[in-house]
Amino acid sequence: MGLAWSYCVLDRRGDVVKECDAGRLHPTASIGKVFLLCEIAERICDGRLDPLAPLVRQPGLQVADSGLWQHLAHTSLPLVDACVLVAAVSDNWATNVLIDLVGLGSVAARAEALGCTDSGLHDRVRDVRTAADAVTLSTGTARELAEVARRIHVSADGGVVAGLSSQAARVVEGWLLMGVDLSLVAAPFRLDPLAHTSGPVRLWSKTGTDTCIRADMGAVRGESDMVAYAAIATWEAGVDRVADAFDRMHGLGAELASRMW
Repeated sequence: MGLAWSYCVLDRRGDVVKECDAGRLHPTASIGKVFLLCEIAERICDGRLDPLAPLVRQPGLQVADSGLWQHLAHTSLPLVDACVLVAAVSDNWATNVLIDLVGLGSVAARAEALGCTDSGLHDRVRDVRTAADAVTLSTGTARELAEVARRIHVSADGGVVAGLSSQAARVVEGWLLMGVDLSLVAAPFRLDPLAHTSGPVRLWSKTGTDTCIRADMGAVRGESDMVAYAAIATWEAGVDRVADAFDRMHGLGAELASRMW
Protein backbone atom coordinates (compact mmCIF):
# COMPACT_ATOMS: atom_id res chain seq x y z
CA MET A 1 0.00 0.00 0.00
CA GLY A 2 1.26 3.49 -0.85
CA LEU A 3 1.19 6.76 0.96
CA ALA A 4 -1.95 8.91 0.99
CA TRP A 5 -0.50 12.40 0.64
CA SER A 6 -2.38 15.71 0.81
CA TYR A 7 -1.29 19.30 1.19
CA CYS A 8 -2.55 22.83 0.72
CA VAL A 9 -0.69 26.13 0.76
CA LEU A 10 -2.64 29.40 0.91
CA ASP A 11 -1.58 33.02 0.67
CA ARG A 12 -2.78 35.73 3.03
CA ARG A 13 -5.94 36.32 0.96
CA GLY A 14 -6.84 32.63 0.99
CA ASP A 15 -5.89 31.98 -2.62
CA VAL A 16 -4.33 28.58 -3.33
CA VAL A 17 -0.58 28.73 -3.91
CA LYS A 18 -0.41 24.99 -4.51
CA GLU A 19 -2.22 21.89 -3.36
CA CYS A 20 -2.51 18.15 -3.86
CA ASP A 21 -5.58 16.05 -3.00
CA ALA A 22 -6.43 18.81 -0.51
CA GLY A 23 -10.05 17.75 0.02
CA ARG A 24 -9.21 14.23 1.15
CA LEU A 25 -10.24 13.42 4.71
CA HIS A 26 -7.49 11.94 6.90
CA PRO A 27 -7.06 11.06 10.54
CA THR A 28 -4.82 13.82 11.87
CA ALA A 29 -3.79 12.74 15.38
CA SER A 30 -3.02 15.78 17.58
CA ILE A 31 -3.76 18.42 14.93
CA GLY A 32 -7.29 18.74 16.32
CA LYS A 33 -5.89 20.22 19.54
CA VAL A 34 -5.67 23.53 17.67
CA PHE A 35 -9.46 23.83 17.82
CA LEU A 36 -9.35 23.29 21.58
CA LEU A 37 -6.74 26.03 21.98
CA CYS A 38 -8.85 28.42 19.89
CA GLU A 39 -11.90 27.80 22.06
CA ILE A 40 -9.96 28.26 25.29
CA ALA A 41 -8.33 31.47 24.01
CA GLU A 42 -11.67 32.97 23.00
CA ARG A 43 -13.12 32.22 26.43
CA ILE A 44 -10.12 33.80 28.14
CA CYS A 45 -10.38 36.91 26.00
CA ASP A 46 -14.12 37.40 26.48
CA GLY A 47 -13.86 36.87 30.24
CA ARG A 48 -15.55 33.50 30.56
CA LEU A 49 -12.33 31.87 31.78
CA ASP A 50 -9.72 33.15 34.21
CA PRO A 51 -6.29 32.56 32.64
CA LEU A 52 -4.78 31.98 36.07
CA ALA A 53 -7.48 29.62 37.34
CA PRO A 54 -5.87 26.44 38.71
CA LEU A 55 -6.46 23.22 36.81
CA VAL A 56 -5.99 19.92 38.61
CA ARG A 57 -4.33 16.96 36.90
CA GLN A 58 -7.05 14.38 37.55
CA PRO A 59 -5.79 10.77 37.56
CA GLY A 60 -8.85 9.65 35.56
CA LEU A 61 -7.69 11.77 32.62
CA GLN A 62 -4.12 10.50 32.62
CA VAL A 63 -2.71 9.28 29.33
CA ALA A 64 0.81 8.34 28.24
CA ASP A 65 3.04 9.41 25.34
CA SER A 66 3.44 13.09 24.46
CA GLY A 67 3.66 15.70 27.15
CA LEU A 68 5.56 16.97 30.16
CA TRP A 69 2.91 17.31 32.85
CA GLN A 70 3.05 13.58 33.59
CA HIS A 71 6.70 14.09 34.58
CA LEU A 72 6.19 17.20 36.73
CA ALA A 73 5.72 17.20 40.50
CA HIS A 74 2.94 19.80 40.59
CA THR A 75 -0.54 18.38 40.09
CA SER A 76 -2.09 21.82 39.58
CA LEU A 77 -1.27 24.41 36.93
CA PRO A 78 -2.74 27.76 35.87
CA LEU A 79 -5.03 27.43 32.87
CA VAL A 80 -2.66 29.32 30.56
CA ASP A 81 0.26 27.08 31.52
CA ALA A 82 -1.77 24.01 30.57
CA CYS A 83 -2.44 25.64 27.19
CA VAL A 84 1.27 26.30 26.71
CA LEU A 85 1.98 22.62 27.40
CA VAL A 86 -0.54 21.58 24.74
CA ALA A 87 0.83 24.03 22.17
CA ALA A 88 4.51 23.47 22.88
CA VAL A 89 4.73 19.70 23.42
CA SER A 90 1.22 18.47 22.52
CA ASP A 91 0.69 17.48 26.15
CA ASN A 92 -1.94 14.72 26.31
CA TRP A 93 -2.85 14.98 29.98
CA ALA A 94 -3.24 18.77 29.74
CA THR A 95 -5.35 18.27 26.61
CA ASN A 96 -7.76 15.99 28.46
CA VAL A 97 -8.04 18.39 31.39
CA LEU A 98 -8.86 21.26 29.02
CA ILE A 99 -11.44 19.16 27.16
CA ASP A 100 -13.02 18.31 30.49
CA LEU A 101 -13.19 22.04 31.23
CA VAL A 102 -14.96 23.26 28.07
CA GLY A 103 -16.47 20.10 26.52
CA LEU A 104 -16.09 18.61 23.06
CA GLY A 105 -19.32 20.23 21.88
CA SER A 106 -17.89 23.72 22.21
CA VAL A 107 -14.71 22.65 20.46
CA ALA A 108 -16.76 21.26 17.57
CA ALA A 109 -18.67 24.54 17.37
CA ARG A 110 -15.38 26.45 17.21
CA ALA A 111 -14.16 24.27 14.34
CA GLU A 112 -17.40 24.96 12.47
CA ALA A 113 -17.08 28.69 13.11
CA LEU A 114 -13.59 28.52 11.61
CA GLY A 115 -15.06 27.16 8.39
CA CYS A 116 -14.64 23.41 8.89
CA THR A 117 -17.16 20.78 7.89
CA ASP A 118 -14.87 17.74 8.02
CA SER A 119 -12.03 18.78 10.32
CA GLY A 120 -12.33 18.59 14.08
CA LEU A 121 -11.40 17.13 17.45
CA HIS A 122 -13.62 14.13 18.18
CA ASP A 123 -12.55 12.75 21.54
CA ARG A 124 -10.14 13.06 24.41
CA VAL A 125 -6.76 11.37 24.12
CA ARG A 126 -6.86 7.69 25.08
CA ASP A 127 -4.21 5.03 25.57
CA VAL A 128 -6.59 2.43 24.14
CA ARG A 129 -9.61 3.01 21.89
CA THR A 130 -12.58 0.65 22.18
CA ALA A 131 -15.63 0.20 19.98
CA ALA A 132 -17.46 2.66 22.25
CA ASP A 133 -14.96 5.46 21.56
CA ALA A 134 -14.47 7.71 18.57
CA VAL A 135 -12.44 5.92 15.92
CA THR A 136 -9.70 8.54 15.96
CA LEU A 137 -8.72 11.61 17.97
CA SER A 138 -9.16 14.08 15.12
CA THR A 139 -9.72 14.27 11.39
CA GLY A 140 -9.07 16.92 8.79
CA THR A 141 -8.52 17.92 5.21
CA ALA A 142 -5.46 19.84 4.15
CA ARG A 143 -7.58 22.58 2.60
CA GLU A 144 -9.65 23.21 5.74
CA LEU A 145 -6.67 23.06 8.07
CA ALA A 146 -4.63 25.44 5.92
CA GLU A 147 -7.57 27.85 6.00
CA VAL A 148 -7.74 27.59 9.80
CA ALA A 149 -4.01 28.37 9.99
CA ARG A 150 -4.52 31.33 7.64
CA ARG A 151 -7.39 32.69 9.73
CA ILE A 152 -5.38 32.43 12.95
CA HIS A 153 -2.46 34.29 11.42
CA VAL A 154 -4.48 36.96 9.61
CA SER A 155 -6.65 37.62 12.66
CA ALA A 156 -3.59 37.82 14.92
CA ASP A 157 -2.14 40.33 12.48
CA GLY A 158 -5.21 42.55 12.84
CA GLY A 159 -7.32 41.29 9.96
CA VAL A 160 -10.99 40.38 10.25
CA VAL A 161 -11.87 36.70 9.80
CA ALA A 162 -14.77 34.50 10.80
CA GLY A 163 -14.47 32.25 13.81
CA LEU A 164 -11.78 33.87 15.94
CA SER A 165 -11.29 37.35 17.33
CA SER A 166 -7.98 39.15 16.82
CA GLN A 167 -7.29 39.13 20.55
CA ALA A 168 -7.83 35.38 20.82
CA ALA A 169 -5.85 34.73 17.63
CA ARG A 170 -2.85 36.57 19.05
CA VAL A 171 -3.05 34.39 22.16
CA VAL A 172 -3.26 31.18 20.10
CA GLU A 173 -0.42 32.21 17.80
CA GLY A 174 1.71 33.08 20.81
CA TRP A 175 1.15 29.64 22.28
CA LEU A 176 1.82 27.81 19.02
CA LEU A 177 5.02 29.75 18.38
CA MET A 178 6.45 27.77 21.31
CA GLY A 179 5.94 24.44 19.53
CA VAL A 180 9.10 22.33 19.69
CA ASP A 181 8.28 19.79 16.98
CA LEU A 182 9.82 21.27 13.84
CA SER A 183 10.57 17.88 12.32
CA LEU A 184 8.06 17.92 9.45
CA VAL A 185 7.27 20.81 7.07
CA ALA A 186 9.23 23.21 9.29
CA ALA A 187 12.48 21.21 9.19
CA PRO A 188 14.06 22.92 6.14
CA PHE A 189 13.77 26.31 7.85
CA ARG A 190 16.45 25.11 10.31
CA LEU A 191 15.00 27.02 13.21
CA ASP A 192 15.94 26.38 16.82
CA PRO A 193 13.13 24.15 18.18
CA LEU A 194 13.54 25.69 21.63
CA ALA A 195 13.80 29.36 20.59
CA HIS A 196 12.15 30.51 17.38
CA THR A 197 9.57 33.07 18.47
CA SER A 198 11.43 35.92 16.78
CA GLY A 199 13.77 36.45 13.85
CA PRO A 200 13.54 37.14 10.12
CA VAL A 201 11.30 34.08 9.66
CA ARG A 202 8.38 33.68 12.05
CA LEU A 203 6.87 30.19 11.94
CA TRP A 204 4.31 28.46 14.10
CA SER A 205 2.99 24.97 13.60
CA LYS A 206 1.05 22.13 15.18
CA THR A 207 1.95 18.57 14.30
CA GLY A 208 0.11 15.29 14.68
CA THR A 209 1.87 11.94 14.93
CA ASP A 210 0.54 8.42 15.31
CA THR A 211 1.53 4.99 14.08
CA CYS A 212 0.37 5.60 10.49
CA ILE A 213 -0.03 9.40 10.56
CA ARG A 214 2.19 12.41 10.09
CA ALA A 215 0.40 15.76 9.88
CA ASP A 216 1.48 19.38 10.13
CA MET A 217 -0.34 22.70 9.89
CA GLY A 218 0.91 26.22 10.44
CA ALA A 219 1.81 29.62 9.08
CA VAL A 220 5.12 31.17 8.17
CA ARG A 221 6.01 34.79 7.47
CA GLY A 222 9.31 35.92 6.05
CA GLU A 223 10.67 39.26 4.98
CA SER A 224 8.57 39.40 1.82
CA ASP A 225 5.89 36.71 1.97
CA MET A 226 3.41 34.86 4.15
CA VAL A 227 1.74 31.49 3.63
CA ALA A 228 -0.44 29.15 5.63
CA TYR A 229 -0.15 25.43 5.05
CA ALA A 230 -1.34 21.99 6.02
CA ALA A 231 0.15 18.66 5.00
CA ILE A 232 -1.03 15.16 5.90
CA ALA A 233 0.49 11.76 5.17
CA THR A 234 -1.31 8.54 6.15
CA TRP A 235 -0.82 4.89 5.29
CA GLU A 236 -2.11 1.42 6.08
CA ALA A 237 -1.09 -0.40 9.26
CA GLY A 238 1.52 -3.06 8.78
CA VAL A 239 3.71 -1.11 6.35
CA ASP A 240 6.44 1.41 7.03
CA ARG A 241 6.03 4.71 5.18
CA VAL A 242 7.64 6.99 7.76
CA ALA A 243 10.68 7.83 5.63
CA ASP A 244 8.47 8.61 2.63
CA ALA A 245 6.23 10.82 4.76
CA PHE A 246 9.22 12.76 6.08
CA ASP A 247 10.63 13.17 2.58
CA ARG A 248 7.33 14.60 1.31
CA MET A 249 7.02 16.95 4.28
CA HIS A 250 10.60 18.16 3.93
CA GLY A 251 10.18 18.69 0.20
CA LEU A 252 7.17 20.91 0.76
CA GLY A 253 8.96 22.76 3.54
CA ALA A 254 11.95 23.42 1.29
CA GLU A 255 9.65 25.01 -1.30
CA LEU A 256 8.09 27.22 1.36
CA ALA A 257 11.47 28.20 2.76
CA SER A 258 12.62 29.31 -0.69
CA ARG A 259 9.70 31.80 -0.76
CA MET A 260 10.73 33.42 2.50
CA TRP A 261 14.25 34.51 1.50
